[in-house]
Amino acid sequence: MTETLASTSSPTATSGGTPPPEAAWINAYERLSPRWQSSALSPQSVIPIAISRVNQVDAGRLDIEMSAMLKEQMVKVFSVMKPGLLFQYEAELDAFLEFLIWRFSIWVDKPTPGNALMNLRYRDERATDMRGKIRTGLEGPGLTVYQKILYCIATVGGQYIWTRLQSFSAFRQWGDSEQRTLARRAWLIVQRIEGLYKAASFTNLLVFLFTGRYRNLIERALRARLVYGSPHMNRAVSFEYMNRQLVWNEFSEMLLLLLPLLNSSTMKNFLSPFSKDKASGSSGDETLCPICQTNPTTVYLALPCQHRYCYYCLRTRCAATPSFRCSRCSEPVVAMQRHGGSVP
Repeated sequence: MTETLASTSSPTATSGGTPPPEAAWINAYERLSPRWQSSALSPQSVIPIAISRVNQVDAGRLDIEMSAMLKEQMVKVFSVMKPGLLFQYEAELDAFLEFLIWRFSIWVDKPTPGNALMNLRYRDERATDMRGKIRTGLEGPGLTVYQKILYCIATVGGQYIWTRLQSFSAFRQWGDSEQRTLARRAWLIVQRIEGLYKAASFTNLLVFLFTGRYRNLIERALRARLVYGSPHMNRAVSFEYMNRQLVWNEFSEMLLLLLPLLNSSTMKNFLSPFSKDKASGSSGDETLCPICQTNPTTVYLALPCQHRYCYYCLRTRCAATPSFRCSRCSEPVVAMQRHGGSVP
């Protein structure tokens, strides 16, 4: 480009003479302008930024948790009312809470609570110039009024109508084969619509995992894409505590599974050399019954370890457990012998 500009200037201009005519500069600009525009709009200037799929999924989960928290607080307000009264209007309560979240977030061009924590916002993908003039994922206008209204109708109204339709069909027993033909057909249509919606949602999930755009069918239909709200802000949710909690839960479940499989007597014998009370086990303590810790009046000896037991304790343990082990040494008791007598 420098050489082209130099070639347009006259030799007198380079040697310090008179300047070139004005038409030479205009001709050079007209000739090089297409090159500048093509280089500015080349694909190399596009900086694609992929939106994290984890952030988008976590944002949706946080919105669900926020709705559950608001619902819990609302239920506490009506706790003094007649039991079961609020259950009849549960669908209306859910729709009202979803409308409040939509009214004070999306309608006023603000992110939902989950999107705010994940540094996300909605962008109108239809109005985004995709010719490479902007950094995709950062810039772009928000949703239009038309998109906001359709989003409210689809999320709040659609969910409410579908919930009421399912409860009404179940109460009227549309699926019963003994009902009239019209109700049976309506039930089949409802089930078919539900199956098609689940299949479409599963397909959209696969596409979302591959491309990273549009978590659900509503966002895809409205072309409302989640993008980053600020390029220099990380997500505000830390999962370190959750990870520790999961580790401790798994560890406790493993202990609950393994501890019943361990033999308590074997563990006691294994830990007995490390016990601090080893010296306290003198020969005088062996005169007491290890079960009831009393001095037996009628002494019986456990064979073959020769440890002393009272008659009642030894008879009870041997009758309850065929494979009785000595409480002192954990050896199997083969027989009982009265002290100074024969083996019974």
